[in-house]
Amino acid sequence: MDLRPLDPQSESPLYRQLYEQVADQIRTGRLVAGERLPATRELAGQLGLNRTTVSAAYEILETEGLITGQVGRGSFVTRGQAARTGGIDWDGVLERHELPPATPAPSGDRDVIRFVVSRPSDALFPLDDFRASCAAVLGRADLADILQLGSPSGYEPLRRYLLDDARHQGLAAAGDDLIITNGCQQSLDLIGRVLLRPGDSVVVEDPVYTGLKNLLAGMGAQLIGIPVGADGMDLAHMERSLRRERPRFLVVTSNFQNPTGTTLPAGARRALLEAAHNAGFPVIENDAYGELRYHGQPAPSLKQLDQRNGTVLLRSFSKVSFPGLRVGWALGPKPLIERLRHAKEASDLHTDQLSQAVLLEFVESGRLEAHHKRVLQAGAERLAAALSACREFLPQGRWTEPEGGMNLWVRLPKPLDAAELLPHAQREGVAYVPGRYFEISRREPGALRLSFAGLTPAEIRRGIEILGRVVRSARESVLETVEPTQAMV
Repeated sequence: MDLRPLDPQSESPLYRQLYEQVADQIRTGRLVAGERLPATRELAGQLGLNRTTVSAAYEILETEGLITGQVGRGSFVTRGQAARTGGIDWDGVLERHELPPATPAPSGDRDVIRFVVSRPSDALFPLDDFRASCAAVLGRADLADILQLGSPSGYEPLRRYLLDDARHQGLAAAGDDLIITNGCQQSLDLIGRVLLRPGDSVVVEDPVYTGLKNLLAGMGAQLIGIPVGADGMDLAHMERSLRRERPRFLVVTSNFQNPTGTTLPAGARRALLEAAHNAGFPVIENDAYGELRYHGQPAPSLKQLDQRNGTVLLRSFSKVSFPGLRVGWALGPKPLIERLRHAKEASDLHTDQLSQAVLLEFVESGRLEAHHKRVLQAGAERLAAALSACREFLPQGRWTEPEGGMNLWVRLPKPLDAAELLPHAQREGVAYVPGRYFEISRREPGALRLSFAGLTPAEIRRGIEILGRVVRSARESVLETVEPTQAMV
């Protein structure tokens, strides 16, 4: 394997440069299927790199299916094997533009504390209440109708309930309608299908939720990343970008943004709406986390503040009840919702009615309200544990301090790289998601996301304690390499 020297002065991290070189050799056939790559320790020695840098590059290669690691044997090239044996070369068939790297799958190691997935703890699920709701639905006289194909707009009793509730909250304007979807992710997908053409620009937060990033990139959209600070999107930066671009729409997570946990203040919400109106493009408000406020006062939603009917509100039951039921909804102007209905019918006909009927029973019986209170109490305890542990164990770092949600954004001391550090952290018993998975154009090698909602307070404290130890060790190694160099100058 013939590699060019890596450039430590480049904006691209060393692991990324190494990945790109090896991937290029695999895609062009210079490295063929079945060929064994050097061990991480061996290649690190050849290139004068830290072993974790090579491990990070190999991790991306394996995630993209270019290599496979075999325990006790090493890493081998897999791409193109079907073509050599006379089968279909699916890598060639599926070749398009380069997509962002997929978020790493959670480790199956039970001994690893995983701050990886932004989801509620299943230990909090009120299973007896859920069984009671299921039993009530299964005992209904109209069960056969519920089990039939339904409307693309959603199970009508739940759709009416959600629309009436939106009107009561002052969310729904006179010309609005509502469609039920398979979670917020499908709402985003349908909006992209209806509004986007390949090459269109979309304004998003930077860093941004990977599900949205990968979805829009897969549709051929050009992403305009707006930096996210302590108070959400940098509106001055957004306005400058709008003078140069003509985006089709903007997507913003107004409450407890994923991955940073930040919330857009009320004044910034009004300014964002004014800028969007002046530029003439719609705002998609992704409010999946808004019901997870543990303390502090909520700001009015963008949809409530928008007097010009240019905002589409996305919400979901996933974060406050049972993520596996996949029930979300989009509220917006009737012409758009009608187009979304047609797109949904073409995609999957309709959202499962049984799940919707069970959730409606869970809501109307009062069980959701009781469960929501328990979720808020548990979430407050977990957030407090995470912030306390960060203050105690993370050296000279910076992190967001949200009032709710499921995520913290941590920035490690320079020059540490969170992706390079991850393999070492996993060996010590903790996992997280490096910031590079969420970046659009602004590189933050030292950033990472900690998703705390699925862990107990004790696990959170223990995990951040381990992470702090790993960070301190890495910083000491960096200082040891820098000081002798300075001494020779």
